[in-house]
Amino acid sequence: MLQNTGKLAGCTLFITGASRGIGKAIALKAARDGANVVIAAKTAEPHPKLPGTIYTAAQEVEAAGGKALACVVDIRDEQQVGDAVQKAVDRFGGIDILVNNASAISLTGTLETPLKKVDLMLGVNLRGTYVTSKLVIPHLLKSRSPHILNLSPPLNLNPVWFKNHTAYTMAKYGMSMCVLGMAEEFRGQIAVNALWPKTAIQTAAMDMLGGEGISKQCRTSDIMADAAYAVLSRPKDYTGHFLVDEDVLKEQGVRDFEQYAVQPGHPLLPDFFLDEAPENLVEQMEQHGATPAFKPPPSSSAAPSSGGPIESTFNAIRGVINEDVVKLTQGIYQFDLSGENKGLWFLDLKSGAGSAGQGQSPVKADVVMAMDSGDFSKMFAGKLKPTMAFMSGKLKIKGDMTLALKLEKLMGRMSKAKL
Repeated sequence: MLQNTGKLAGCTLFITGASRGIGKAIALKAARDGANVVIAAKTAEPHPKLPGTIYTAAQEVEAAGGKALACVVDIRDEQQVGDAVQKAVDRFGGIDILVNNASAISLTGTLETPLKKVDLMLGVNLRGTYVTSKLVIPHLLKSRSPHILNLSPPLNLNPVWFKNHTAYTMAKYGMSMCVLGMAEEFRGQIAVNALWPKTAIQTAAMDMLGGEGISKQCRTSDIMADAAYAVLSRPKDYTGHFLVDEDVLKEQGVRDFEQYAVQPGHPLLPDFFLDEAPENLVEQMEQHGATPAFKPPPSSSAAPSSGGPIESTFNAIRGVINEDVVKLTQGIYQFDLSGENKGLWFLDLKSGAGSAGQGQSPVKADVVMAMDSGDFSKMFAGKLKPTMAFMSGKLKIKGDMTLALKLEKLMGRMSKAKL
């Protein structure tokens, strides 16, 4: 691990999303220098699936030797950010460093991404970073060692990083564009840089994306904390850089990177937006036992053509599904269609606000339905009930029959909405 040098002693860091993961790791690294840390995040109450709150993170910061201020902040809310900034200034006398770490992710295609998720990603990643920077900068300008560090990737405009998740890429690159613009705008006054991991980092988000078996292909968040510490220890004229954690640490003389591995010796998964194409990442994850949730849809000559009746049906389905439907259903459906418009389609009514699209389901389906594409259209239009189709042999079902019956109730609701 990179040794602490004391350069951040007495500095005040404002870190978004610092209740867990990389944000908390950076907070603890700074705390070991005796820094003041503002934990600005939404999690005030324990989450049933995610570890830590702003208060437990603050306790860890103080146990590590720092001083902490826990603030409930949704960075999409200008008032909440402003209140937290003022509390930080009142408590510690100013702010020296801003770490824009908070982020939202949904690795889904354009048709499969509900606008609610688009708004979330743009609101947190892009707008939240901009708003927080805007409100903190007046205080950074008064600091002797002002820094902004965005945890965002190099601006790699290879279309491969857009085609499977355009919304997420736009939102994440928005953070990087803040670096590009603000570094030049405040050159000589504030250091503004971006930091990105070379490999996947074990976090709650990565567990969600990679499923069981992903952690052994990851490094711990300590590598990002060490790299961030190295960047934040540099003078304010070190600005406008898009940095990768491993490169930063090599410059610091670090040679042993196995110390950061969750499972030393195991092959590591490269992170997004660098050199490895998404398809290669998926293949590597699967080779080592993980189940990627962001698997790109396969291209197939058997897929329905754009604008066909099945695609029209799924466009309508997307307009009907929401979080309430997901809560009531809790199932993932795969449709194997034959006939004139043959192809694979999926309907995820198990996570978030739901999603639907062409290709293999990103995660294992609970129910697989095989039928003629013409009967499929009739079924979702309310003209053919799944039970009758099943009894007549027009529909073959594999998997959870209870979920299949739930889908029949949902179809009734969809047909009333004139699907």
